[in-house]
Amino acid sequence: MSAVELAAATAAGIAAAHGAAGSSHPDAGGGALRPLRVVGVSGSLQEPSRTTALVRTILAGVAERVAAETELVEVAALGPGFAGALRREDVAAEVEHALRAIESADLLVVASPVYRASFTGLFKHLFDFVGQYDLVGTPVLLAATGGGERHALIIEHQLRPLFGFFQALTLPIGVYASNSDFTDYRLSSPEVARRVVQAVDRSLPLVEQAALVRRSEYVATW
Repeated sequence: MSAVELAAATAAGIAAAHGAAGSSHPDAGGGALRPLRVVGVSGSLQEPSRTTALVRTILAGVAERVAAETELVEVAALGPGFAGALRREDVAAEVEHALRAIESADLLVVASPVYRASFTGLFKHLFDFVGQYDLVGTPVLLAATGGGERHALIIEHQLRPLFGFFQALTLPIGVYASNSDFTDYRLSSPEVARRVVQAVDRSLPLVEQAALVRRSEYVATW
């Protein structure tokens, strides 16, 4: 199989591994079911982007498994609307929309390319505008891309502490992909595709459980 054929088969393989979708999310009012609100955030500064391709693949994996409404926030597109902002009221309207989507998500899928041993500056700047307590208990699936496998620890050393600050529920399995795992900016590695399936499979029970737990009236305010 050629690399291009493998890339085309990756999405189909994820769908086959998940099986039929059938789960929904309880509505805040109780009783009624609604699709899971899943928001992906790509911290890449360019388009096309391997990081954005990875986020899209994970979002597709979630949507194949459960009823979901997915939205993708791309820092590369929104950057001019908040790069120079010092306060939230200074950001552009489309950035405010993205921030509200992030704050109201049932599940966040966040990813950044490794840049100077960390996530990109604009990725961090975007989350600087997110309400400090608006992600408490929100499940977050962490992902990253880099030039080689030696950068994979960004998930544990940079991304997990950031969302720990927000008191979010960082999910146990992250997804890392190297440049060699892509062909023409499409994920083409069967190993990473299997990792996506594993991450989604292990995450969804925790996401469903988080939906059943009412957020405590007490939130740490250190």
